[in-house]
Amino acid sequence: MQKKIIKLSIILLIIFIIGVFFIGLNKNSIYDTKNLVGQKITKIELEHFSDNRIITAGDLRKNNFTLINFWASWCGPCRAEHPILLKLNEEKNLELLGVNFKDKKNNALEFLKDLGDPYDDLARDELGKHSINFGIYGIPESILINKDLVIIKKFIGPISKNDYNYIKNIVRQ
Repeated sequence: MQKKIIKLSIILLIIFIIGVFFIGLNKNSIYDTKNLVGQKITKIELEHFSDNRIITAGDLRKNNFTLINFWASWCGPCRAEHPILLKLNEEKNLELLGVNFKDKKNNALEFLKDLGDPYDDLARDELGKHSINFGIYGIPESILINKDLVIIKKFIGPISKNDYNYIKNIVRQ
């Protein structure tokens, strides 16, 4: 009798674990990467880099366009795209929001001091939990949004010269 109870318990436990696994697979991030373009950002709460305030969706309405750039000091491709971000910072209708991803604050500050700071505003996502909501799983990645908070394009990997020209053409329209 006890062997039957133990077997049944093990079977039920295995079924439970498999069920939890499949439920977890079906959970979408707030912004599923496949369907990201055209979606409106409804909620964003990022810790500001230098003070305790929270950057919200309302803060992203300052300019006609915002490029949200996810980066880290330890990321080689982030270093490679940095000169292009500095050039993008010169665009009048574009705000650059840098989101420092899974990085130490001192390392990020040193990175910006050495290479220049292209960002109009800077946020931290030390644990990467907010970035996942944007479908960010690696860096660098960037998201271009308009003033209505609609996602125009997601750039996976470093911003290239072609990406730079695309962004420049969009924000100058």
